Amino acid sequence: MKPLDAHRQYRFPRREIPHGPKPYPAHGVTLSGVDESERSTAEQAAERAANEREAAARAINYRERLRTPWWWYLVGFAAAAVLAAEFHISGLRLTDWIPFCTLLPLSAFIVWSFGRSDLRIADGELTVRGAHLPLRYIGGVVELDARTLRRVVGREGDPQAFVSIRPFVGPGVQVLIDDPDDPTPYWILSTRRPHEVATLLRPVATHR
Repeated sequence: MKPLDAHRQYRFPRREIPHGPKPYPAHGVTLSGVDESERSTAEQAAERAANEREAAARAINYRERLRTPWWWYLVGFAAAAVLAAEFHISGLRLTDWIPFCTLLPLSAFIVWSFGRSDLRIADGELTVRGAHLPLRYIGGVVELDARTLRRVVGREGDPQAFVSIRPFVGPGVQVLIDDPDDPTPYWILSTRRPHEVATLLRPVATHR
């Protein structure tokens, strides 16, 4: 082993120590460069907008009964009468009044049942056919005419969408869903007053 030379000077690497105080960020500014006051203002604005949408949602009270048109009853009665007459022509041993008294009321009930659907917006919810959608999850509303509605529920539609339409009501609305926990992208609803429904729902939508 080589002995240490007492006359040789060993120099250790010198560490540079910065002079002066540590450059801390200015008051109210984070290391990311975002002003705390600006962040607080943005949060307050978002909270204020949410409160305004909630108040607007509570103020809505709308109900539309999608009644079946009267001429549908005529079509139903005509179809029932033709079917009842078939029993007499076929030679079945039934009195003539039994098919008519059975099929005519049945046709009226079937046509009436088609008109039992209601479109209701109240208590902060959109309700149709027993399905409920809180208005706070509405991302947007699109008015649909009869032709566009048929296209949206056809080949261009999403199979995961919720559809509640009536063949005797032409126009409707498309309600976009803004809920990450709901796989349903939108609702398609029949309404005879799409502009009025869209006007009521747009103030509570998250993306207007």
